[in-house]
Amino acid sequence: MTRPKFEQRKLLLRGQEQVDRAIALLRNVPLDAERPLEVLVREEVKVRKLDQNARMWAGPLKDISEQVWSDRRQYSAEVWHEYFKQQFLPDEFDPDLCKDEQYRKWDFDPGGQAVLVGSTTDLTVKGFAQYMEQIHAFGGQMGVEFHEPPIRGPQ
Repeated sequence: MTRPKFEQRKLLLRGQEQVDRAIALLRNVPLDAERPLEVLVREEVKVRKLDQNARMWAGPLKDISEQVWSDRRQYSAEVWHEYFKQQFLPDEFDPDLCKDEQYRKWDFDPGGQAVLVGSTTDLTVKGFAQYMEQIHAFGGQMGVEFHEPPIRGPQ
């Protein structure tokens, strides 16, 4: 008989109390040779903050969409956002930049065409700060006058 679905749990080990709780959890997990559980221990992954996202849309994406002309036309913030994801999202998983080991930037549709599936929501605080620095560098090369300073994250 197989075990019921195991709900994922996240424990942050800040002190001995949390270590003891993790040990107790491991002693009591249901075991199943057909569906083994995975244990992963790593430094906490800091996810990006919602204010970073809001600042991206109200700041550099807005400034670039209002000031940059390409092929005699301007593009919306949404189009620039898609363009920057193609250009600046990490090509492969990097634990410093991506929240999840399952991260991927591209997938393929049934016809074999590459499809951008990566998202800025996949980035850590540091990954998002790097992404924003690349957008600011692009805008700077295009002569954009930004209304907000670049977002800085932990280095």
